[in-house]
Amino acid sequence: MSEQKRLIRPLLRLFKGYRILVLADREFHSIKLAHWLHSEGIDFVLRQKQGTYIRQENESYQSLQSLGLNPGISFFLNRIQSTKQKGFGKFNLAGYYKRKYRGKLEPAGWFLLTNLDSLKDAIKAFKSRSGIEAMFGDCKTGGYNLESTYADGQRLIALILLIAIAYTCAILAGRNSRSLGLQNYVGRLKELKRLHRRHSAFWVGLYGRFWRSFRSGDW
Repeated sequence: MSEQKRLIRPLLRLFKGYRILVLADREFHSIKLAHWLHSEGIDFVLRQKQGTYIRQENESYQSLQSLGLNPGISFFLNRIQSTKQKGFGKFNLAGYYKRKYRGKLEPAGWFLLTNLDSLKDAIKAFKSRSGIEAMFGDCKTGGYNLESTYADGQRLIALILLIAIAYTCAILAGRNSRSLGLQNYVGRLKELKRLHRRHSAFWVGLYGRFWRSFRSGDW
């Protein structure tokens, strides 16, 4: 919790005057974090672990996994008490489990603790994390291996700035390859039982030049 505050406080100063929305996966499910964010006037959507206990008004505690969140089901519970810890405010809980689509079923649904006022807003906000997760993967083992540098302080900030510039350039190059029709040749688009493109615009922009060099005989 103290580490999370240290990470967030500089952002509060940087984006003073802006509306801030914090999205976090199950590693940051803490009710203490939710309470602190709310006290700072920050909107949040925090994914909860299935073993978390909640209590609705005039009801007993029950675990999230007992709520019967199955594929195709969604719900929104107002002002629930999250966990059995005392002394924290009541927040809303959104439940969402995407229905099976094109033969693909997600391994689990979402239980989202939030101070947003509707199911639609909570789900829309949390869905945006899919792009964020993809970006994290690209900056780590999927591309720039930031974690392996073990950098901190000013060196880490400098590396992140350089990666941000390089990442933007790679995506723009990948999109350009797509607009020119080169993506059909740079990477295999489909594998057995795969319905979608295998490589992202980032991958094509970052590695596609090696394929083009190889094909043109530059190696």
